Amino acid sequence: MIDLYTWATPNGRKVSIMLEECGLPYTVHKVDITKNEQFKSDFLKLSPNNKIPAIVDSDGPGGTPYSCFETGAILLYLADKTNKFLPADRAKRFDHIQWLMWQMGGFGPMLGQTHHFVRFAPEQVPYAIKRFTEETARLYGVLDKHLAESEWCGGADYGVADFAIYPWAARHEWHRIDLAAYPNVKRWYDAMGARPAVKKGMAVPA
Repeated sequence: MIDLYTWATPNGRKVSIMLEECGLPYTVHKVDITKNEQFKSDFLKLSPNNKIPAIVDSDGPGGTPYSCFETGAILLYLADKTNKFLPADRAKRFDHIQWLMWQMGGFGPMLGQTHHFVRFAPEQVPYAIKRFTEETARLYGVLDKHLAESEWCGGADYGVADFAIYPWAARHEWHRIDLAAYPNVKRWYDAMGARPAVKKGMAVPA
């Protein structure tokens, strides 16, 4: 059994999508970041950087409980545990890992800044809005060019890179992005959204 500590954010949904796709049983524990629950001492023991999500696997390595934080690490851990969604072939494996790292280093942090300055900042800062919306558009362009030559984000195989990128793309309206301008992203986005496990994972926590 996996215990998932999460909230309704793109980062949280990466992991719930993978758990659904893997068919692993899991229990959801809500960590309400609007109430600063991510700073509680019990959660900090699992995620010292006070960010959701985190997991505890009761059947971890050696049959002992194991906790894991940071979404990229969690996705790789679950792929390793189940031997799913990360190809065994070395080149194909690193195709996924490259795009997973791309999401974690850019298509996440930069889009998160766009969220902040466009939607949540107490004052509109034109320079910041311009900087981050332009970088967001550039990143969508990078993804669109890649998906013109690749069915899935990691290549021919569906897997961890798709789980990482999709929940951020699902907030494209927050980014002031029209997916019609990125037809390859739109094709991939629609295919992802049609998957039953993705739909279930995106609804966590209820």
